[in-house]
Amino acid sequence: MEVFATSGVDAPIRDIAEKAGVGVGTLYRHFPQRSDLIVAVFRKEVDACAAAASAMAEQYEPGEALERWLNRFVEFVAAKRGLSAALHSGDPAYEPLPAYFMEHLTPAVSGLLRTAADAGVVRSDVEPSDLLMAVAHLCSPDGKGGITEASRRMVSLLIDGIRYNAKGRP
Repeated sequence: MEVFATSGVDAPIRDIAEKAGVGVGTLYRHFPQRSDLIVAVFRKEVDACAAAASAMAEQYEPGEALERWLNRFVEFVAAKRGLSAALHSGDPAYEPLPAYFMEHLTPAVSGLLRTAADAGVVRSDVEPSDLLMAVAHLCSPDGKGGITEASRRMVSLLIDGIRYNAKGRP
């Protein structure tokens, strides 16, 4: 993922194998096509982001857990930028990935939203898929595989917006 984030999906396989600490042959045995590697990386990132929701829900109060997870999601979006050329290439190998994204991340944010709404710290009318898409659209790449500070401020404003008019807030 690190190589894709910095060099794009066309990065030399040698660089990817070196970063992973394996030989090129080992990489090709596990991922015969570049698309196999890209799909595996994408799914791993989605799974890690989804799993972070449960961990944050256990560790933090509902509003803070949601905010921390949304900031974790921002990091996921930044990481995904390195894969965007492939994901939007029209290659049929990538067609199932948007559904995978929504099937795993919508329930993650949905649980956090519901808990935060029940606690009265966010509005109860926020649609999980709308929130995911809004955050993703606010995240502009900085040219180095990261997210701009302006994007982080916009996501912070969005988070403040879903707190507005919550039952436990003015």
